[in-house]
Amino acid sequence: MSILTVRDLHKSFTLHTIDGRVVTSLHGVDLDVAAGEHVALAGPSGAGKSSLLRCVYRTYLPDTGSVRLRTSDGDVELTELADRPMARLRGREFGYVAQFLTAPPRTGPLRVVMAAARRRGLAPEAARAAAEQALARLNLDRALWDVDCCVLSGGERQRVNLAAGTVAPPRLLLLDEPVSALDPVNREAALDLIASLADQGVAVLAVFHDLAAMHRLATRVLVLRDGRVERAGTPAEVLAGVPT
Repeated sequence: MSILTVRDLHKSFTLHTIDGRVVTSLHGVDLDVAAGEHVALAGPSGAGKSSLLRCVYRTYLPDTGSVRLRTSDGDVELTELADRPMARLRGREFGYVAQFLTAPPRTGPLRVVMAAARRRGLAPEAARAAAEQALARLNLDRALWDVDCCVLSGGERQRVNLAAGTVAPPRLLLLDEPVSALDPVNREAALDLIASLADQGVAVLAVFHDLAAMHRLATRVLVLRDGRVERAGTPAEVLAGVPT
């Protein structure tokens, strides 16, 4: 069952502060992500990987094309959804884990992750228990759970972000380099957590520059180049001969 369906997606940007030139980021991208499937986006910098994630999450509004999400209430066309229902859908049905954590001022990791769990429908006590479990699984020291997130290290903030994205996991999770700042031990914990999402039926669309992570996690890899899907297949097919 396809959770995410993207068809003929185009996105361009006008560089107003330079000379008004138009740069096209996506040229007619098609993709599907099924429940329990992990689709990894590969390709060089500037290929359109992060732009694709942001168009799905509607941080960017595509120029043309369709982005359909299968929700508990049926299929929804995300490109046509108003801002308020889009915000509700983000909290409940799908999530986005960027490289960098954005947290409210004077808010600690436990409150950040609990808030994500509450948006996904958990009652307060259940949300707290789920948040504690998520932070512990990612090896965040309990002494930091009520410390303002702004004073955490880059790796600590990235683990908080991943905990918030995966707590009471949504049906679709978008990941943009979620382990880029982690040391080897915590990277392993994060990759184990991401791998476990498939068993819970979560559809994952992820950007990794780490080929070893793609070999380990992905059921399918799409290689983007110049805003187009250049090739697609299993990690063994697409990444054959590429050193890890």
